[in-house]
Amino acid sequence: MLYSLHELQRGLLAPISDLARLTAELLRGETLLPAAATRATCALLHRMTRRYPRPAFGITAVTVHGREVEVAEEILLDRPFCRLVRFARRTDDPAAAAALAAAPRVLVCAPLSGHHPTLLRDTVATLLQDHDVYLTEWRDAREVPVADGPFHLADYVGLIEDFIRHLGAARLHVVSVCQPTVPVLAAVALLAARGEPTPKTLTLMGGPIDARVSPTAVNQLATERPLSWFASNMIHEVPLGHPGHGRAVYPGFLQLTAFVMMNPTRHAEAYRTYWFDQLRGHEGDDAVRTHERFYDEYNAVLDMDAAYYLDTVSAVFQTFELARGTWDLRGERVRPAAITTTALFTIEGALDDISGLGQTAAAHALCSGIPAEHQRHLVADGCGHYGLFSGHRWRTTIYPELRGFIRAHEAP
Repeated sequence: MLYSLHELQRGLLAPISDLARLTAELLRGETLLPAAATRATCALLHRMTRRYPRPAFGITAVTVHGREVEVAEEILLDRPFCRLVRFARRTDDPAAAAALAAAPRVLVCAPLSGHHPTLLRDTVATLLQDHDVYLTEWRDAREVPVADGPFHLADYVGLIEDFIRHLGAARLHVVSVCQPTVPVLAAVALLAARGEPTPKTLTLMGGPIDARVSPTAVNQLATERPLSWFASNMIHEVPLGHPGHGRAVYPGFLQLTAFVMMNPTRHAEAYRTYWFDQLRGHEGDDAVRTHERFYDEYNAVLDMDAAYYLDTVSAVFQTFELARGTWDLRGERVRPAAITTTALFTIEGALDDISGLGQTAAAHALCSGIPAEHQRHLVADGCGHYGLFSGHRWRTTIYPELRGFIRAHEAP
């Protein structure tokens, strides 16, 4: 019922949003205070009532060693809930093409935690300067028909295993950002325990490997309530009008509300600044465009299958099964200590308010089979959660360290 009411509300707001947008455009350039105030209010009203579809990556070219090369998205594997996508770099120059083909192969595991994988646009664009990049592109669960069945956390781990096998573990580097650090570490651990090849390196960035360490508001919410509360209050059925109607999901609009309520003052200030910039006629300025780009991405959310969401709340944030060494997946115990030939790099933000400091570093104690000289940890000073994989600190501080780590372990 809640989901249907939300869809009804969005439908009723659509004409209001369109009218506000048109009014703001008609009043563009007006300097008289009443007209300028109306323009600013309508621009803000449009932003707050419009729908936010999944953004495009929009990465069409990248500069590699001073030369601009074309980038095209290629779908390598297509599964109901996730696609394996390659950002293929192309050039007509034979020497440059050979250099591109020899670059380290990197699989970026994007979060499945409410936002679309395009949240990692800056991550991918930066990595493409020096690497052959692949990405887990998660689908919105409301677009997946019920006939495709539920999606569990164990299915997530199995997908990562399949993607690693498909890309060839012997020449692969895996970078996991936030939420997937847990299932990705589990996938590599299971491959190692079976005697299968594992990636050259595994980089875990800002994830809840052990959510008992430095608990944040996210962690506290999960431990304050029983799993039955989450099942009763957070799970809703996709309404008619979507391919996945009838599927039980954790709706993206609930996750977005939770994200906003973690820092309501910061978001309110951002919208206040946006209104004043519009009032002054600065709608074309960099600050306004930056605000719009950020919130176009931030407000575009996806639904998560109920089984996966509840599995994650239980195993990761309530019983801490990976950290405690009690996690069994389809009859196999997840033992990170079985990993011996994959180098480990953990990265944390000193100001991360989603995955507390030390939660990701806990992987080192679990991966006791990796020699100490092949383990590394980095704490990025002054860096919050999103700064780990996007923005100035990611590009100038964190990425050079990650690139150096991959290069150091690229040789056979």
